[in-house]
Amino acid sequence: MNFKTSLKPLGDSAILIQLGDAIDPILNQRVHDLSALLQSIPTVIETVPAYCTLLVHYDSLTTTYNEIKNQIEEKLALIDESTHRPSRRLEIPVLYGNASGPDLEPAAAILALSPSELIRLHSEREYTVYMMGFTPGFPYMGILDERLTLPRLSTPRTRVPAGSVAIAGSQTGIYPVDSPGGWHILGHTPLKLFDPMSENPFLFAPGDTVKFIPIKKDDDGR
Repeated sequence: MNFKTSLKPLGDSAILIQLGDAIDPILNQRVHDLSALLQSIPTVIETVPAYCTLLVHYDSLTTTYNEIKNQIEEKLALIDESTHRPSRRLEIPVLYGNASGPDLEPAAAILALSPSELIRLHSEREYTVYMMGFTPGFPYMGILDERLTLPRLSTPRTRVPAGSVAIAGSQTGIYPVDSPGGWHILGHTPLKLFDPMSENPFLFAPGDTVKFIPIKKDDDGR
């Protein structure tokens, strides 16, 4: 794969690094590899990885844009496509449909699928966690089977329960806390994704591989 990288200032203390323009596991791996490498630069305050970009906040009182840009370019040269981030394979139990997945049947109708076919297509694939956001611990995962591609809901819900498993566009994700949301809710997992009191508060990390496992109501405990 050919990578076209660009760096540009964002305000007076940040740099946006564009490593590509696609949702791709190799490209996303490079984003997170670079993010890890940049942690060794003393003037880097924070890195914010996304699918194919990396936002770097730096201390503009102790370094200049050109200095930090040169340091980033040095780190870019160290990335090798054969280097892989440590990752885990996680199996996530999901109770699909009914009150746990209020959008399962409407989504299936839009996609011209039966609910069981939608569940099969969603659960038979393994997904990569590309990035985290928009609430603490929310994993953006992909890529969905193209037969499941749907736009977001025209009117977002004001409250989506924590543990809701949902899809939108070519992505799937799980709401870690009660929050507003506009994705199609297919089911619910009993697992806790975010625990602020834990030493490791997030269940997921970028690079993890995720497999959804359909369960029955008794297994969910709801």
